[in-house]
Amino acid sequence: MRIDYRTVFPAAVNAMATLEAAVHSSSLDPELLELVKVRASQLNGCTYCVDMHTKDAQGIGMESQRLHLVVVWPEAPVYSPRERAALAWCEALTLLPSSGVPDDVYEQVAQQFSPEEIVALTLAIVAINGWNRLAVGLRTAVGSYVHPDANRA
Repeated sequence: MRIDYRTVFPAAVNAMATLEAAVHSSSLDPELLELVKVRASQLNGCTYCVDMHTKDAQGIGMESQRLHLVVVWPEAPVYSPRERAALAWCEALTLLPSSGVPDDVYEQVAQQFSPEEIVALTLAIVAINGWNRLAVGLRTAVGSYVHPDANRA
């Protein structure tokens, strides 16, 4: 690790955690949030976050096929229209410089989510992109994440 951002600037990590808590207090489904986090992390090449969020998805009981196919979600028949809209929104926001967030992607999200959910989903995407940049830029050790329920027996 280049810098342990958790110990060097804990106030920032706490602020990010507060944003995560706000998102998780919304009505968005935990599986949908994990799919978005995995997909953004894949797009950003964040190995640490892909590892973390696949473990978290498994921890909440996500079906492995749905988890493995998120990388090719447009062709995979295992996602609902709501999940597809969220994944399209995730890709448009994560790839913002090249996507420009097209109106048709917004319309797809607006058909599936309430305005409050759109804001929560957007903030979830903002948060995972921020975490990705911390983990990739500062080289968080891959494989070091242990799901909180892993030690329960």
